[in-house]
Amino acid sequence: MFFFGLILIVSCLAMWEFYGLTFLDEDRRLPSLVGLSCGAILLLSLQSPNWIVFETAIMIILLVLLGYQVTVIHPGTRSLSHLPFIFFGIVYIAFTLGHFLLLRKLSNGTFLVFFILLVSWSGDAAAYYVGKSFGSRPLARILSPKKTIEGLVGGLITVPLVAWGASLWFLPLLTLSDCIILGLTLPLLGTVGDLSESAFKRQAGAKDSGNLIPGHGGFLDRIDSLLLTVPTFYYYMLVIKGVAPIS
Repeated sequence: MFFFGLILIVSCLAMWEFYGLTFLDEDRRLPSLVGLSCGAILLLSLQSPNWIVFETAIMIILLVLLGYQVTVIHPGTRSLSHLPFIFFGIVYIAFTLGHFLLLRKLSNGTFLVFFILLVSWSGDAAAYYVGKSFGSRPLARILSPKKTIEGLVGGLITVPLVAWGASLWFLPLLTLSDCIILGLTLPLLGTVGDLSESAFKRQAGAKDSGNLIPGHGGFLDRIDSLLLTVPTFYYYMLVIKGVAPIS
């Protein structure tokens, strides 16, 4: 339950920041509350699959209630247009981070969670330090001027080595080929996730997603690279490697 609670808290904080970027000039409390409630229900359904039908019904009811609140109680407001953004926030953050719960349910799940965190953050660190030391060519000047091609290359070199070291240390089911495939794929997806979040911030005219972590921005800034890497790694292990969930 501790792990579930941790994923739930991080997801809700990141979603709150996302809705803050989305509903800048409006009262975000109601749409954010609906989004957070639905996200929590979705995470609970991933944690407890037997309840998925019931919880999906609750999610639909909450979304319908928001539409009712808009069209009947407060006609003429723009709140109905919130629904696509609310739904996107649920999928973009709660559903993707919910794959941590699914990953942990696989055989050797704790090691798999540690592995994806290790390779993702080592790739981020390598890209940062290589880019800061040697970077001169911007990767995406408009979205994130500080990201460089040299930094990306540094991550692409570092992550396969880290993945290979992790396979020798605690995850022997990964072969050298797996380490190369994952080591090249995950940093690219992490960069896409990072740049996607940068696009949301630029659209909102914000430097950081929030200020919940003093000096480091918000929670969404810290987990943006995981939003694509965790689901990809989960399905790679489930489908390609055939790692079965623990019953």
